[in-house]
Amino acid sequence: MKLVCYPTSGAPPRIVAAPVERDWMDNTGAAFAYRCLPLNIANAHGWLILNDAPFVAQWNGAESLDAIRIEAVETEGASLLASSHFGNGVLTFHINGLFRTEPEYDLWVTGPTNMVKDGIQPLTGIVETDWSPFTFTMNWLFTRKNAPIAFERDEPMCMIFPLPRGLIERVEPEFQLMELVPEVEGVYRDWVSRRLKFNEELKIHGSAAQMEKWQKDYFSGRSVNAPASHRTKVKVKPFKPAS
Repeated sequence: MKLVCYPTSGAPPRIVAAPVERDWMDNTGAAFAYRCLPLNIANAHGWLILNDAPFVAQWNGAESLDAIRIEAVETEGASLLASSHFGNGVLTFHINGLFRTEPEYDLWVTGPTNMVKDGIQPLTGIVETDWSPFTFTMNWLFTRKNAPIAFERDEPMCMIFPLPRGLIERVEPEFQLMELVPEVEGVYRDWVSRRLKFNEELKIHGSAAQMEKWQKDYFSGRSVNAPASHRTKVKVKPFKPAS
């Protein structure tokens, strides 16, 4: 499917494929956080829109527009994208692009997945980009007053990815008793037994579990019922330049 960005003024937004790496994950012991495949997949599941001109913003706790002070660092060829547009401690990034998805696809607009920023929280929106002639903004909510928050040049300030419209409403959630579904209960009990055994063996010096360090069943897609589809990485395509 196509995801198109039409620049609306000046240079197009700087958009890159989201990488799997995160600084805090790099800093975990032996980078163990990367053993969590769901984290890895989510990290790379879309595109990042990058901040242009670096700046420092600070909120004094009031509701007014002037309660946020923004001090930009003059950078050649860079434009300040941030402003106080809504008040109430909301920092707004203007994105100079109109996005288009294919019919019946929306665009999930959020902060960079699993990328923590102290003192400020990204807000998430879902935009009907298959028809809308309107651009959108990326908004962050201050969680602490009188704390200077810096956004560097090339720092991700937004993450986007398409999703089918109405999918969530077509889902029919329900509870079921596991013991009434033997094929589900059997593989679950088998996994629990093996996990408990593995964790006990981790305590034994020189054991096979210590050599293996962690169970890789989910990462490797190992199960009594082998998955029909399993992935250990996501590699989204970069935006092509306008022709």
